[in-house]
Amino acid sequence: MAVYKAPVKDIQFVLNEVLDVSSLSKLPGYEDATPDTIAAILEEAAKICENVLFPINRSGDEEGCTYENGVVRTPKGFNQAYDTFREGGWTAVTCDPEYGGQGLPATVGFALQEMFTASNQAFSMYPGLSHGAYEALARHGSDELKKRYRPMVATASSARMASSSSCATRASPSSTKAPTASAAAPSSTRWASRPTRPAS
Repeated sequence: MAVYKAPVKDIQFVLNEVLDVSSLSKLPGYEDATPDTIAAILEEAAKICENVLFPINRSGDEEGCTYENGVVRTPKGFNQAYDTFREGGWTAVTCDPEYGGQGLPATVGFALQEMFTASNQAFSMYPGLSHGAYEALARHGSDELKKRYRPMVATASSARMASSSSCATRASPSSTKAPTASAAAPSSTRWASRPTRPAS
């Protein structure tokens, strides 16, 4: 049986010994990104990757997504995994705290993305696409668009994956409705102030 073991020690070596990640906490806005905090985040990400994402890696490869009669369905287990991923704040790791993000440096985001992708390439594309939309809004959106949509994208409150075993999402404009601003109000809590991440 295949097993995924996140290379946390290797990643910590690169971050601490090669890149000197401790220097990041001296930068404005990254004061909470200390080596100890980053190490704790990596450990929790490893748990998600090993216990939640990797076990559904095969279903992502074998089943893929299907689209029939206006309904998109994701592979078995993806819906529940995405809920766990989103609720743990993993969609907002490097996003701006002003818009619902955790505000971690991109360097940390790259390390996490390496684990997410290695444990489940198919799954990691979902939050990856959302993050691309977030960055496009950040760089090119009006202040009104940023205020309205960046919190929803960062916290994935407007996204809901569908699995053939649980539910389906209609992809037509007539049945798609973005949540109201109050429904999408994000937490601006940063990683350093969150003592634990959800276990699998």
